[in-house]
Amino acid sequence: MDDSTRGAPPRAQRWAARLAITAAAASVLLLAVAAGLEGLGLVAIGAAATAVTAAALWWALTRRGLVRMLAVALAVAAPVVVVVLHVAAGLLWVLLVCLALGAVAMAAGWAALAEVGPTAPRARSVPPPQRPVLIMNPRSGGGKVDRFGLREKAEALGARVVLLDPAHRVDVAALARQAVAEGADLLGVAGGDGTQALVAGVAAEHDVPFLVIPAGTRNHFAMDLGLDREDPSPSLDALTDGIESRIDLGLIGDRVFVNNASFGAYAAVVQSDAYRDDKVGTALQMLPDVLTHRVGPRLTVSAEGLTVDAPQAVLVSNNPYRVGDRVGLGRRDRLDAGVLGLVSIKVDSAASAAELLRGDRAPGLTVLTTEEVLVGADTHEIHVGVDGEALTLPAPVRCTIRPGALRVRLPRDRPGVPRARPRLDWRRLGRLALHGKAAGPTGRGRTK
Repeated sequence: MDDSTRGAPPRAQRWAARLAITAAAASVLLLAVAAGLEGLGLVAIGAAATAVTAAALWWALTRRGLVRMLAVALAVAAPVVVVVLHVAAGLLWVLLVCLALGAVAMAAGWAALAEVGPTAPRARSVPPPQRPVLIMNPRSGGGKVDRFGLREKAEALGARVVLLDPAHRVDVAALARQAVAEGADLLGVAGGDGTQALVAGVAAEHDVPFLVIPAGTRNHFAMDLGLDREDPSPSLDALTDGIESRIDLGLIGDRVFVNNASFGAYAAVVQSDAYRDDKVGTALQMLPDVLTHRVGPRLTVSAEGLTVDAPQAVLVSNNPYRVGDRVGLGRRDRLDAGVLGLVSIKVDSAASAAELLRGDRAPGLTVLTTEEVLVGADTHEIHVGVDGEALTLPAPVRCTIRPGALRVRLPRDRPGVPRARPRLDWRRLGRLALHGKAAGPTGRGRTK
């Protein structure tokens, strides 16, 4: 795999920008010529229906009983009405062609604005470890350790495997420290992201390489390292033919996180004992009170001189997630930028929920990159979800970043992280189409 992600060459970018603008203009022209004023009216109705759907979803999340049922019905009915009106007016074909042209315009625009240059961490070839120790959780991911024969494969490559006992709670960090004290020159984990974070903290503390084996359920950390989440076996190739990169670690207090720390609604829901057995039912039961601040603390979030009062949800991540790329939401393009990502959502009404459709320009959405986040509350303690683990910490909670703290060992051949889809900036596309160049995107700071 090439360890850099590159955009299209300049000439191709220029023609992609021209294609994007042409397709967008053709969509507008088709609507104006084929549909006339009636078509423009249907566009306005479609925009209104989208806002109604967003507002109805807010009511569905913050109400119970009959009101929730009616809100769900409204959320479904609004887009159906738009389609029915287009069919009745004989303009369904116009809608479908305009949508197709819009899809072409967006795809070409993303290709034109794709950044040129390396995004993956710098990597160097390294010799195989002499005394690697891998900690494996046989229950993670529905039994991936056994299903893929990870223990046997690792031992055949010279690793010592410590298999966790599902029947007993184990201090994984203590196991990792013991392994280092006994001479381990690499630590690895086959398990979920919470276990990965605990051992990664020990590896960073002792400056020994860390190997990620995606044997958990979601494996978000492995995904952002470009590893194969479907088959964890190729990760073991790093024991014999590996490369090494330095990446960042997040800290919440003195605890390491590799992905994120979540405050607010999600953190409150995952604290419930019923959540593991009935995730959807528990969320639907708790969210009306949590989202409207009838229960739980009122949070305050401070970073980069900005303070947000009473947000419903806060996500602090080890490097920023893609926020503008809805397809790639939940991914990070790099893990070595030396900054935290902050996403805060504050919604006080159905109207402000509809405003979230404006994306990062919505008043209730705050997106930052920063080196420190302080989360306070009107209570002495705050519920937090840290890499999927439910914790309760004393308030206020301070989150920071440790740049380059972790030496991560990776297999040379791996799928990689899909390239980001940049925000479609039509002014930049216009400059690129006309002059062959466009100003670059903004860097650190607020992106609203």
